[in-house]
Amino acid sequence: MNYKETLFFVAKCLTITLEEKNRIEIEDSLKNTEIDWDSFVKVSTQHFVFPALYCNLKRVNLLQYLPEELVNYMIHITDLNRERNKQIIKQAKEINSLLLANDITPIFLKGTGNLLEGLYADIAERMVGDIDFIVSKNDYINTIKLIKGFGYNRVSKESYDFPQFKHYARLHKEKRIAAIEIHKELLIEKYASEFNYDSVKKNLLKINEITVLSYDDQISLSIIAKQINDDGIYFKDIALRNAYDVFLLSKKTKAKEAFKNFKNLKNPLNSFLASTYITFNKVSSLEYENTVETEKYLQVFNNQISNRVNTKRVHKNIGFYLFVKNRLNIILKSIVNKEFRKWVFNRIRDKNWQKEKLRQLNITKSKSNS
Repeated sequence: MNYKETLFFVAKCLTITLEEKNRIEIEDSLKNTEIDWDSFVKVSTQHFVFPALYCNLKRVNLLQYLPEELVNYMIHITDLNRERNKQIIKQAKEINSLLLANDITPIFLKGTGNLLEGLYADIAERMVGDIDFIVSKNDYINTIKLIKGFGYNRVSKESYDFPQFKHYARLHKEKRIAAIEIHKELLIEKYASEFNYDSVKKNLLKINEITVLSYDDQISLSIIAKQINDDGIYFKDIALRNAYDVFLLSKKTKAKEAFKNFKNLKNPLNSFLASTYITFNKVSSLEYENTVETEKYLQVFNNQISNRVNTKRVHKNIGFYLFVKNRLNIILKSIVNKEFRKWVFNRIRDKNWQKEKLRQLNITKSKSNS
């Protein structure tokens, strides 16, 4: 199995609980096709869907076709993730209670929001990093003070912070499993006027004192997290963890209608939906608006998953372009913005940062000479 075949196989496995056609095809493949289990593990772990695969295969009784050693490993990883998510849910509820007691309503986002609302049949399915939530700009400063007063401290050991547009620096509390990010924005500055606290607050869902985004806004944010915040629109690849969330949410609302009123965001979101539709074997709930832009996007997407060697080279060039673009943007902002200027000066004076850059330079030189 090459990368594309493995990617499509893994993606299809994620749908077998809810898509009978895909379940039949996967069972047939398991019975009659030689599966490259090393690639299966590699792709699913890279995309953070390994536990979700186990849960889906277990629910439809297909684990019997997998190697016993692999099943045992899947059980181990899934059990660990389930325990981690139990602690994340407990921690998020603790934060929720603290803020509600101070007349602040946090809106929980992405993986944590999905866990709290019960999106998954098994909480072990979703691999979650930080606990993300957004509050109104009026409550933002007070929320930071309350959270710090509750025992949370900055994760970064640096004495200065990069000026963040979207959220405050990551915070962590001793004996709590996850770091938290307090958001005042959902998107980078370029797109923030289209999708923000004010635009989502009108359609919020409340579940047992927990507030999350509407299903339409959850679909949009699941895609935005990859396409915009992680530059997926440039790389034109797919993140199965995000795509799986979109698939589950598409069973609760019409996916392609979720972002019909967007202007600048519509094409990046529709393009990701299109790649999810193709990768998940043309599931009807993932149907997208067929446009010239989406067809061009899909052509590049298909070329990239079919030729991984060339894709790595292309992605390396894109990464370098984005790095330079980002650094130039920081320099330009530092000319007119005092916060950015202060950060740049602190960075230049930071001896630890200088040592790290020197170390990276020496590694690069060694590689070029070898």
